[in-house]
Amino acid sequence: MRFIGRKNELHTLNTEYNRNSSFVVIYGRRRVGKTTLIKEFLKNKTAFYYLATEELESQSMKRLANVIARTTKNTLLQKIEFTDWLDLFQLIADYKPEEKKVLVIDEFPYLVKTNSAFPSILQNAWDEFLKDSNVMLILSGSLMGMMQKHALSYDSPLYGRRTAQMRLTPLPFTSIYETQNLPFEQAVEQFALTGGVPKYLEFFEDGSPLEEQLKDAVFSKNGFLYEEPNFLLKSESLTAVNYFSIIKTIADGNHKLGKIASALGQESSSLTPYLSTLSDLGFIEKRTPITEKNPEKSRKGLYFIADNFLRFWFCYVYPYKGELELDNMQIVLDEIHKDFKEKFVVFAYEDICKDIFAKLCSNNAISFVPSRIGSYWLNDYDGDTEIDVMSVDHQNKQVFVGECKYHTKPVDAPVYFTLKEKVDNAAEIRKSFPKYNVIYGLFSKGGFTKRMLDIAKENPNILLIHEDHLI
Repeated sequence: MRFIGRKNELHTLNTEYNRNSSFVVIYGRRRVGKTTLIKEFLKNKTAFYYLATEELESQSMKRLANVIARTTKNTLLQKIEFTDWLDLFQLIADYKPEEKKVLVIDEFPYLVKTNSAFPSILQNAWDEFLKDSNVMLILSGSLMGMMQKHALSYDSPLYGRRTAQMRLTPLPFTSIYETQNLPFEQAVEQFALTGGVPKYLEFFEDGSPLEEQLKDAVFSKNGFLYEEPNFLLKSESLTAVNYFSIIKTIADGNHKLGKIASALGQESSSLTPYLSTLSDLGFIEKRTPITEKNPEKSRKGLYFIADNFLRFWFCYVYPYKGELELDNMQIVLDEIHKDFKEKFVVFAYEDICKDIFAKLCSNNAISFVPSRIGSYWLNDYDGDTEIDVMSVDHQNKQVFVGECKYHTKPVDAPVYFTLKEKVDNAAEIRKSFPKYNVIYGLFSKGGFTKRMLDIAKENPNILLIHEDHLI
C-alpha cells in the first residue's frame, strides 16, 4: 500500500530531526502504520533501523551488529560476537560524528521481554553519549501496555528523556478518500469496515465487490483477518473470555455501563477495570455529550467500539463462528445483504461526517473554529433527543449541530425542521452555550431536494454537505 496522510506526524519527526538532540517515542495499536511512517521519514537519511523480535538476547545483539555493519559498510562487525549493548550503541555514536544519524528501535517491548534491564541500559547509553553524538533516537512499539510502562511512565528509567511522543491512530476518512479513485458510497462502506487502519486497507483496495473481498480476507478460515481480534487481544496478554464478552456486548448495542453490566450479569464496578484497559489500548472509547464540562467525570459517558473492523467482526463473524468453521459463509452473506448498510454503515457514516466537518473547517470552507467535535444525547444514545454531529466554537460563540442521512433519497426540509426542533427543545444545550449562534448542518449521501436548497439559500445558518463537499 502506498504511503498516504500523516502530514502532521512527518512534520513532527522532521522538526525533531533538526534538533541538536531528540528522542521520540512512537506507539499505537498493531496494523496502524508505525513502521510505514518511520520508513517514509527515513528516506534519504543515514539511519540504523533495527526491528526487535522475540529471540535470545545474543541473537538480538548479532542482528543489531549486522544492521550497523550494513549501514557503515564495515563487514568486519558481522564477525564479532558482542556481549554488551553499550558497545553496539557506541559504534553508532562514533560513525560520522559530524553527520546526523537516526537510530530506530522498532518493537522495543520485545527487547524488554528478553532483558528487563534494557530500558536502564538504553538510558545509560543515551545519557552518556548518544544524546551528544548527533543521534536521533526513535523507539516504537505496538504492545501498548509495555510501551506506556517502559517508555513513557514516570517509573521508567527513560522517563524525562524523550523530546516528543506520538500515539498513532488510524487514518481519517478524508485522508484516505482524497487518494482513492472510488465512488463516495464505496469509499464510505470500505471505511466502515476498515476504520482507516492501513493494514486492513490493503485487503480492500482494488475496487472489486466488497462481498468477494470479505469472503477471502475475513470469512475464510484461512483469511488474514479471520482471527484478528484474537490476535490483538492475546498480543496484549488479555484474558480473551472477559474482554471478548465486553466487546461483544457493546457491539450488540449496549453502550451505558449499567446496560453492559446487566447484559453480562455482573456488577458495574467489576467491569470498570476491564473497560479502562480496553480504552487505554484503543479498542473501545468512552464518549460524552458535547455539553459536558468535565467529560472525564461525566455520568453520561457511553462506551463504543473504537475500531470499525472489530465492530464488524463482532457483528458478523463472532456470532457465526460455528458455521464459518464448516465453510458455510452463506448465512453471514445473507446477514450482510439484509442489514449491512442500515445496521452498520450508517453508524460509521456519523463518524465520517465528523471528520468531513473538521476538514471543511480546517480548509476554511466553513467559518468555524471547533474546540471539540462529538455528538449530543439527553439520556442514552438511542433516545429521542440525539444529535449526530455537534461541535462548539468558543472563540466565535457558535454551536454546530448536524444530522447525517446515508440513503439515496435526497434530503428534504422536514429533516432540517426536526433537527431545529431538537435544539429548540434541548434546555441543556441552551444552558451550556447561552447566546451562542446555532449553525445547522445536513450531511447527505443522496443530495438535497430543491425545497431544501431554497431554504438554505435564504438562511446563512444552514449548511448543506453533499458527500464530502459543502454546497
